[in-house]
Amino acid sequence: MNALSGAGARIRHQVSDAEWKKRLDLAALYRAIHMFGMTDMIANHITARVPDEPDHILLNAYGLMYDEVTAANLYKVDLDGRVILAPEGDYRINPTGYVIHGAIHSVRHDVDVIVHTHTRAGVGVASMACGLLPLSQHAAILGEVSYHDFWAPSVDFAERKSLIDDLGENNLMILRNHGLLACGRSVAHAFANIFRLETACRIQIDAMAGGMDNVLLLEKSHLESTQKVVREDLGSASAAIQWEAVLRRLSRTYGSLEE
Repeated sequence: MNALSGAGARIRHQVSDAEWKKRLDLAALYRAIHMFGMTDMIANHITARVPDEPDHILLNAYGLMYDEVTAANLYKVDLDGRVILAPEGDYRINPTGYVIHGAIHSVRHDVDVIVHTHTRAGVGVASMACGLLPLSQHAAILGEVSYHDFWAPSVDFAERKSLIDDLGENNLMILRNHGLLACGRSVAHAFANIFRLETACRIQIDAMAGGMDNVLLLEKSHLESTQKVVREDLGSASAAIQWEAVLRRLSRTYGSLEE
């Protein structure tokens, strides 16, 4: 059943050009997360701030797979989950989308996009007492990662302050026994952050399968020099170049992102 089919024209005429562009970008990000194997069936969310509407965000309809998300079937809600614009069909929104994401968007005005995942490797590392270890270049590139203790499924607004305090000014957070979270200044930046964090977690799971005695951790000087290179020589340019390559692959693999 595709209850949202044909909604593109109706939604397109109710939003600004800037919002429609953001909807297309966000739909592409959902497809990319699907394409690179970072989904959990119909669970999880990616949110993006609506241009010129700082207290409104876009997020997916609950019940759709990530490769079904389009510009037309995204919800627009405020930071407390009140629906501003709904797509057609009998889908709804999952409270965790605005409890977690709305909390961060409310205080981190530098953050445009937030990605939350429940991948096998991400939850695996989130369930380790040691957390993410500096045992790969991918981990070194990430810089500082925040941690948030498990509260049960995130549907309680009381958890918001703890989420905000634990994330601080970082763009990456491991939700203990739960999953991963990455923030970004743009769709490209958010994708680069979640992809690097996910890859670092996959590497750690593989490396630790041979036992901790065989794990070789990077020295502090190596971490600092790696992060310096990323800040000065790569930065956001690397994320943008990577995202353009991802978009080319998406265009070869999927159909329209509009509806």
